[in-house]
Amino acid sequence: MNKYLLSAAALFVLGTSAAFAHITLETQEAAVGSTYKAILRVPHGCDGKATTALRVQIPEGVIAVKPMPKPGWTLQIKKGKYDKSYQLYGQAVTDGVKEVDWSGGNLPDEFYDEFVFRATLTADLPVGQKLYFPVVQECDGAADRWIEIPAAGQDEDALENPAPGIELLPKK
Repeated sequence: MNKYLLSAAALFVLGTSAAFAHITLETQEAAVGSTYKAILRVPHGCDGKATTALRVQIPEGVIAVKPMPKPGWTLQIKKGKYDKSYQLYGQAVTDGVKEVDWSGGNLPDEFYDEFVFRATLTADLPVGQKLYFPVVQECDGAADRWIEIPAAGQDEDALENPAPGIELLPKK
């Protein structure tokens, strides 16, 4: 019996190591119409090089984005028009943060860190679907582009460079 438990444990470790090989979101589900704290987990650099910048694209339907500054990193936001108008606290919102950029830092390959922002998930996002946040990780002249979004019916695990995403739950 121990032989089987050992085999199962080995499969678990091997199976989960791929999940830790790319940038992920700590909380992988959230209700539409709620505030979401996005914690991007950066487990490594690019081919052994230190991470020096991280850019995350904010998908349509995610509004009121406020990133958390990180000591030693420069924080910038890029704003733009939304595809449509959204309601936030009774006010129409037509533009806002479309990208968050942390740069100028130094996260060596052998260390792990987290990059955080808060946002509102609008109530009209599609419940039961995944919402993806494409990320570009820059490392001393190299880059890993975690931007792949699965096509309808495609297995997310088959992607080489998957974008981090969350499952959209019904409004509470």
